[in-house]
Amino acid sequence: PHALPPLPGRPPMVGYLVLVPADQQPPFRPQGVAAPPSEGRDDGDDLGRAGDEAPLVRIDSARRVAAVEGRELDLTYLEFELLAHLVTHPHRVHTRDQLVTTVWGYGHVGDGRTVDVHVARLRRKLGAEHRHTIQTVRRVGYKYTPPAGR
Repeated sequence: PHALPPLPGRPPMVGYLVLVPADQQPPFRPQGVAAPPSEGRDDGDDLGRAGDEAPLVRIDSARRVAAVEGRELDLTYLEFELLAHLVTHPHRVHTRDQLVTTVWGYGHVGDGRTVDVHVARLRRKLGAEHRHTIQTVRRVGYKYTPPAGR
């Protein structure tokens, strides 16, 4: 393990890298997200699904593709990571600092303004009809809120 430098007022963190053969990895499903109806298919994660409805935002981590109502989005690496993180944790408020640490990594030199720029780009790419799903929580950060019933 490699210890990272401590953050002010916090103990040092230790990170581990675990390698698992691709054919032995269990499918990743966040808590509270139903499995797709055809569980046997191998097309990656399917987040944002409620019951048998098509999800509003679909994240396929295996292919690194995000789609809104079936329309694939042309996202940069960081835009994909940011959207996937928000969609995986719906209704949870993330501070800008948390997002920088989680999406950009501990070594990133920057501030919350970087997050604001990427969120603005994501909203444009989601389109006028769906841009509101990424909500600003004033003076805190952002959260993903799927439409009611989704």
